[in-house]
Amino acid sequence: MNPHDDGSAATAALMSEYLDRITEMLETIRADEAGAVHRAARLIADQIARDELVYVYGPGGHSNLAAQEVFFRAGGLVHISAILDEGTLLSSGALRSMAMERTPGYATVVMRDNRIGADDLLVLVNAYGINAALIDAALYARQAGATVIGVSSRDHAESTAPDHPARHPSGANLHDLVDVHVDTKVPVGDAVLSVDGVPENIAAISTFVNAYVLNSVVAAATAELARRGTTPPVWRSGNAPGGDSQHATFLGRFQDRVRWL
Repeated sequence: MNPHDDGSAATAALMSEYLDRITEMLETIRADEAGAVHRAARLIADQIARDELVYVYGPGGHSNLAAQEVFFRAGGLVHISAILDEGTLLSSGALRSMAMERTPGYATVVMRDNRIGADDLLVLVNAYGINAALIDAALYARQAGATVIGVSSRDHAESTAPDHPARHPSGANLHDLVDVHVDTKVPVGDAVLSVDGVPENIAAISTFVNAYVLNSVVAAATAELARRGTTPPVWRSGNAPGGDSQHATFLGRFQDRVRWL
């Protein structure tokens, strides 16, 4: 072993491999899913043109990050209302989160509590597209007359055994239940790197692709509204000059409508 080798070259190689996997997947999504992103963006633009909210729910520990990614976000649309129910948030306990996302009927209560109904638009995002909370949310929203956009991995869902304990009792996949689906291409297991001597893959990818898809949809919806001659309300960073005063112009309209503001 070279005493002058601190391992930084190996670390750089690992970082490069991870970056390659991320950019390869993002490029595949851009090439394959632009049409679906456009359709989702038009639904969001239609909703905002009517001055209605866009609900985003990511039932699942890290899938909640996707809902938070586009909520109250610099450069994001003010009309986006994340459903940040404590049940599946990791901040309430990781094992509790996993148990709740696997509990049939739980998300039905969440949807009812957030009054999801006819004429609402709901974005459901989850890396795997199968869990009980996710499927219950989609089924409830459809029955209530809401329009649903799904963001998940088709391959991961279709590769998961029908009797997997995370699945909804119906065995349904999110991509079969929604009005528009954007495929995030997340591989089975999520983690994408292998290291000699480590039996499990490492370095998950779903957070990157979920953020890319959702921010792309929001950006395309914003551009669509601009093309229609509408100037949509967009958040400025509170850490940027004038951020707080800009926020104040929206809070009077939205603070009582957006539950987690």
